[in-house]
Amino acid sequence: MIEPLPEESGLKWGEVALRVAVFVIFGAMGAFLSGLFPVAGALRRSVLFTFSAGVLANAIPVRIFENAQFADFGLGWTRSAARELLNGLACGAGAAAAVVGAMLLFQWASFERAPAETAVGAVASSVLLMIGAAGEEMMFHGYAFRVLVRRLGAFATILPVGMVFGLAHMGNQNSTLLGVVNTVVWGVLLGYACYRSGALWMPIGMHFGWNVLLPLAGANLSGFTMRVTGYALHENAGGVLTGGAYGPEGSFLTTIAAIALFRAVWQLASNEPEKDAR
Repeated sequence: MIEPLPEESGLKWGEVALRVAVFVIFGAMGAFLSGLFPVAGALRRSVLFTFSAGVLANAIPVRIFENAQFADFGLGWTRSAARELLNGLACGAGAAAAVVGAMLLFQWASFERAPAETAVGAVASSVLLMIGAAGEEMMFHGYAFRVLVRRLGAFATILPVGMVFGLAHMGNQNSTLLGVVNTVVWGVLLGYACYRSGALWMPIGMHFGWNVLLPLAGANLSGFTMRVTGYALHENAGGVLTGGAYGPEGSFLTTIAAIALFRAVWQLASNEPEKDAR
């Protein structure tokens, strides 16, 4: 897990504030620069926004204040990194499959024919989702998150950051109150996964696994519609049961799935500090 620094070498409040401020400033700069590129499509613009902000927000502060290594913001490659990434992928995809499966079982949703992307388009969409997941995790659980955990502790950092994560999705298409609440719970879950594992690999895997399985099942993702296969998940019940146009993330089933994943993270995440990171 992310270990607190020894008291004698811990950062003072002013030093913490400076590091977080630099992180936010360069994140905002990355977000602004992303808007200068003429990218078509809401999903592509969103991915470029988050990835640009995440990369710049982490790359500059770790060069200024730290050792300028990937490990400084949670992407150092260790002996457990691949396992954590795959565990996260299984957790995220498994939770999404369980939610969709429950909707089909209770006949709250059904499949219907829909136009599909080409194979190239489907691969491109999956790559975009992976980049977007990595970008969001770097933004919310990267260098600034690690600095705050070490100074404030886990609870005082994970909960507020999770709330910001959820509120940042309020502007998504067809957003609902339950959808935002679920996203807050997911933000706390992903922060907990980062804290427990000590790195970003597990939360990136969880984030991507969830994000890629829903479109593969024909469901909307946070208000975005991606027709990866030749089928769409059509709702037969109310929004609280299925999430409506926002997608399953607006369903109470997602609340249950996210809460259940805390147990999985507790069991799967390594308790050892990072080793052999580079």
